[in-house]
Amino acid sequence: MYKIAVLPGDGIGVEIVPEAIKTLEAIGKKYGHSFDFQDALIGGAAIDAVGVPLPDETLSLCLESQAVLLGAIGGPKWENIAVELRPEVGALLPLRKKLGLYGNLRPAFLFPDLIDASSLKKEIIEGVDILVVRELTGGLYFGEKKRFVNEQGEVASDLCEYSTVEIERICRLAFERARKRRKHLTSVDKANVLETSRLWRDVVSRLGKEYPDVELEHMYVDNCAMQLVRNPRQFDVIVTENLFGDILTDEASMLTGSIGMLPSASIGGTVGMYEPSHGSAPDIAGQKKANPLATILSAAMMMDYSFDLDQEARDVEQAVRQVLAEGYRTPDLYKQGDKLVNTEEMGDLVARKIGEGK
Repeated sequence: MYKIAVLPGDGIGVEIVPEAIKTLEAIGKKYGHSFDFQDALIGGAAIDAVGVPLPDETLSLCLESQAVLLGAIGGPKWENIAVELRPEVGALLPLRKKLGLYGNLRPAFLFPDLIDASSLKKEIIEGVDILVVRELTGGLYFGEKKRFVNEQGEVASDLCEYSTVEIERICRLAFERARKRRKHLTSVDKANVLETSRLWRDVVSRLGKEYPDVELEHMYVDNCAMQLVRNPRQFDVIVTENLFGDILTDEASMLTGSIGMLPSASIGGTVGMYEPSHGSAPDIAGQKKANPLATILSAAMMMDYSFDLDQEARDVEQAVRQVLAEGYRTPDLYKQGDKLVNTEEMGDLVARKIGEGK
């Protein structure tokens, strides 16, 4: 029995999470596992219901569970309220902090049948398989924030701060992942300008001596952004700080054809959190147009990292691969000649493939 806190959240979150649950239920039926899904409010939905974005009941449920499945949070409806109550600031960041989720793993893997869905040329992206390891609980997002007025007008500041301990633990995680892949790690910083990046580079260089089997290279963030679209196959594992990782993973998502294909795992504490890398997409919410595959693949990562169900995770990935190979596409991936399906139909197809694999 695996207890999972289910936080659908806002926008398309309530549409894509049920499809991941279908997938887990199909795996449970195939392998004899039981999943206990417990729903809770978060984000804008929680604000509307109880006045706060992260209710105590939701946090307690997450802490008591073995994993958290998150949909998406936020939207225009909650953009003009107090900063501390906004879904991203008042729910997502503190939840990561409370659960000790300092490491975010975002794979950017190109399924062969989606090679034409990317905006980049086939010869550039064919064979792309990147893992971005993003530090998740430090840096600008968690630093002190100020706004004040002086003789020059209104002034705003955000403090970016990193400690040796914070850098060591995320980079050690990245080195370990690189060891299990192609043994190449790219550390991304801005050490020519930022003091936090100079500390980052010093710590990573020192730590690299403990991993002589992993090739370590350093790269400035602006160059990395360019190289991701120039020659993405040069990368195996990328490790970087919070802000840089947020931006680079969105860019990397386009290598896969759509941000709707990019899953993520946030780990570090005893309870991992799994969520798609896209947002709540309020412009298509309620229309069954959302691509659930990133959420389904996030559930596969949950089985890998939280439950040690490696074969089950591979079954989910294989089911997604088969569905795509048969030409089924949600609107974000659709082109003439494909088989257009909605959110629910895509989830049904993946679950069915898992069942057929008995």
